[in-house]
Amino acid sequence: MSTISRRNFLKFAGAGTAGAGLLGTPLARAASQARVVIVGGGVGGATTAKYIKLYAPEIDVTIVEPKREYQRPYGSSEVITGQVTMDDITISYDALKNRHGVKFVHDAVTEIDYDNKRVVTAGGKQVGYDRLVMSPGISFDFDAIEGLTEELAEKKLPHAWDAGDQLLELKAQLAAVPENGTVIVGPPPGPYRCPPGPYERAGLIAQWLLDRGDSSPRVIILDPKNGFTTDYSMLHAWNELYRFNIPEPARSKYTEEELAQLQTHDNPGPIEWIMGEMGGQILKVDAENMTVEAEAGVFEADMINIIPPLKAAQIAIDQDLTDGSGWCPVDQKTFESTRHPNVHVIGDSCIAGAMPKSGYAANSQAKVLAIQLKALLAGNEPVEPMFQNTCYALAGNTDSGMFVADVFRLKDGRIERVDEQRYLPFEATKVQKKLAALYQHNWMTAFTEDCFS
Repeated sequence: MSTISRRNFLKFAGAGTAGAGLLGTPLARAASQARVVIVGGGVGGATTAKYIKLYAPEIDVTIVEPKREYQRPYGSSEVITGQVTMDDITISYDALKNRHGVKFVHDAVTEIDYDNKRVVTAGGKQVGYDRLVMSPGISFDFDAIEGLTEELAEKKLPHAWDAGDQLLELKAQLAAVPENGTVIVGPPPGPYRCPPGPYERAGLIAQWLLDRGDSSPRVIILDPKNGFTTDYSMLHAWNELYRFNIPEPARSKYTEEELAQLQTHDNPGPIEWIMGEMGGQILKVDAENMTVEAEAGVFEADMINIIPPLKAAQIAIDQDLTDGSGWCPVDQKTFESTRHPNVHVIGDSCIAGAMPKSGYAANSQAKVLAIQLKALLAGNEPVEPMFQNTCYALAGNTDSGMFVADVFRLKDGRIERVDEQRYLPFEATKVQKKLAALYQHNWMTAFTEDCFS
């Protein structure tokens, strides 16, 4: 694959701080005293609130969010392996409140009254809106895997895919894995939040076990899928770092010239990826006996980290914003719900064409939505949008980074990916991979500030 050009690199790099990512002319000022209510104080909700206030400070913006601080899921697997702490991933809302004038109602939403355009909270508060933004995140389908329950996920089998104390539980479980023990990581089927994340987590765990001094630990990835975002770069890195033999069905991702440079190891290392077509689909988990049954057989483990299939947040399901897919259909130009007018859904819960479910994608959607809302509230036409996404990941070794960078445009009413070079080139040097790892951590700092400061 060809190296990313300087022009494209700068385009991708600039996406992290671009204010709008839109094509079109400046918009008229929004109607005075218009009210926007945002349900959810994560990346999508916070970015929408901040950028509405930047673009149209006269709009009244209220976030309804039960938590008083935000814990970022992106980069949170490093809590498990000790590179960062819970304090490092905990974000204050003070800047949104004090610097940008965003109002907060710290309560859970129990009802959306679409007819009267108001949100009702558990504490009985009613918040009226002219436009409602839903950015509530995800929920989990525990019924999809026999033996897996929400109760088990709290302690015995934490997924830790939504930050919170489950990260600390997984951290403790990892520390308790015996020498040369076995860890099972079960990624969910698509679509799901943070496409490279489960594989980065598996790599981080493998590296942690090796750094501890284990000579032959095992990290088994039982995967219902045959590929994942950044697999081209990740599998190559594992091949170099961990004596990982790329499964035969996955070798088609590489050219003949690239295949000739991949190694075949007689003594494979700690990471084993059992793809969907190899029997990676998980059928059942037995928490008491610490076994996982997949199509390929039954696996014993000392630590089990299964991420259940994902769907839209429960509030979106309960309030009739989802369709049969479990996600929220929207007009992909304005993110207005196709089920209820004057309601917009962004981030992980929405169906956004080719865009992945990632923090970067939610941030890009939020910036677009802020300008679209300004136009709609002023009685103007929405503009033609453009979106970006970059997913960074570590191979496990924190000096080996990678990314996938994409640009998206609207085509026939659907968000489509622009066909550009996406990955680090196969021939990337160790220095380039180390720089990618450095960019990841610097990006997380700058990105968090962009959303919340």
